[in-house]
Amino acid sequence: MRLVVPNEEDLNDAQQALRDAVLGSRKGLGAEVWGRGPFGVWQHAPNVGHAALDLGAAVRFDTEIAADVREVAICTVGAHYKAKFEFAAHRAIGIAAGLEAEALDRLAEGRDPQWTGDLELAHRYTVTLLEDKRVSADLHDELVTCFGEHGAVELVTTIGYYCLISLTLNAFEVPLPNEMQDPWPNEP
Repeated sequence: MRLVVPNEEDLNDAQQALRDAVLGSRKGLGAEVWGRGPFGVWQHAPNVGHAALDLGAAVRFDTEIAADVREVAICTVGAHYKAKFEFAAHRAIGIAAGLEAEALDRLAEGRDPQWTGDLELAHRYTVTLLEDKRVSADLHDELVTCFGEHGAVELVTTIGYYCLISLTLNAFEVPLPNEMQDPWPNEP
């Protein structure tokens, strides 16, 4: 990692408040979670970390879109950026949400995950937005017809948030914890 995660005893008040917020939002994951993923990076800018943590909580825990649809978008973003930590973490979350491991493996390999229905639409929309930076009126209308205006906003916000996460992880070369499987072991 390009930044050193500060030791707990060295945290200033703003960093301690962020650490407490991270641990409070990730109950059951253990105290080590605060220095992992983007959280260790955000310790160096807690003002940004708090805002990002709040948006992350909204898109992960307070949306109307189904968990499997959300995880398709998140994993598609992670695969697009080859953000190892993001993809590995959300692969497990996606499987828990009902996604097939084989489909996620195909996604990581750059192949068609072979999703259907809402999952295929979420994947196709995410890929199109990431690759083309825009979507056609037809694709937009298809998304709104399927998920409603509210759901469309939630999905696009989720895509954008996980672009932020993926770029943060890649820019600061955040490593995978030992217990996570590297989806791209031959890539830096």
